[in-house]
Amino acid sequence: MMVFTGNANPDLARRVVRQLHIPLGDVSVGKFSDGEISAEINENVRGKDVFIIQPTCAPTNDNLMELVVMADAFRRSSASRITAVIPYFGYARQDRRPRSARVAISAKVVADMLTVVGIDRVLTVDLHADQIQGFFDIPVDNIYGSPVLVDDIEDQRFENLMIVSPDIGGVVRARAVAKSLGVDLGIIDKRREKANHSEVMHIIGDVEGRTCILVDDMVDTAGTLCHAAKALKEHGAAKVYAYCTHPVLSGRAIENIEKSVLDELVVTNTVPLSAAAQACDRIRQLDIAPVVAEAVRRISNEESISAMFR
Repeated sequence: MMVFTGNANPDLARRVVRQLHIPLGDVSVGKFSDGEISAEINENVRGKDVFIIQPTCAPTNDNLMELVVMADAFRRSSASRITAVIPYFGYARQDRRPRSARVAISAKVVADMLTVVGIDRVLTVDLHADQIQGFFDIPVDNIYGSPVLVDDIEDQRFENLMIVSPDIGGVVRARAVAKSLGVDLGIIDKRREKANHSEVMHIIGDVEGRTCILVDDMVDTAGTLCHAAKALKEHGAAKVYAYCTHPVLSGRAIENIEKSVLDELVVTNTVPLSAAAQACDRIRQLDIAPVVAEAVRRISNEESISAMFR
């Protein structure tokens, strides 16, 4: 087994190999003067089981191309198997054609790209939509960040705890966390009562005096979480925290968080935090490397991945 990384999240890769007690592989990934991506492997990988750790976070297109070019380099260098470890899978939100709109299904395009360049297997963390696994013609293992989040929630010893899904689409994820903790589940149902009227947030569940934890797979601009936190506080919640696997934090996310009533946002390191995010005292980051490392070890040893979450 050999583990390599591009420029997307080298810190996570270093943490993973530390867990596996192996060195990080030597590959040079850079750009030509015109911006084209280049990759050169600096050690022998013939017959090796290769893992490339590369989330396709911002800059999304550069990081995706790094992954594709690296995979091609490993295939041409006779690696026996190539597994793309993509902790955060970019383009995952474009997974359908809503109302038969004339749009691309970009998640399928990316799946095809990864398959064509010779990647044998994909490992992801908390895919935005589970059905994306069906876009691939190669095996996809989607592991969960929830054990890391649940462990931290238990360590905090919150009183009068309640898990809340910020929207209907996240109910399954929130229910799983609530079940693990043995606590109540709340749901925020966003709906527009009439055309040209602002969205109304209906709270399903009694949050009066509760410590509410919003659970989601990612936080992008943080608009949904901040509005949800406001609605919960207006309905009597004592404290509101948010736990999300992927800290995308694009646009005005940091500003939105700092201006919100959200008490704390807890994320993992599937995506590296910007300097502004690191400076924000309301954002705390957990390490998901042990979970990723265990999945990598199991794949390399041909062991069960599902057994990790039983």
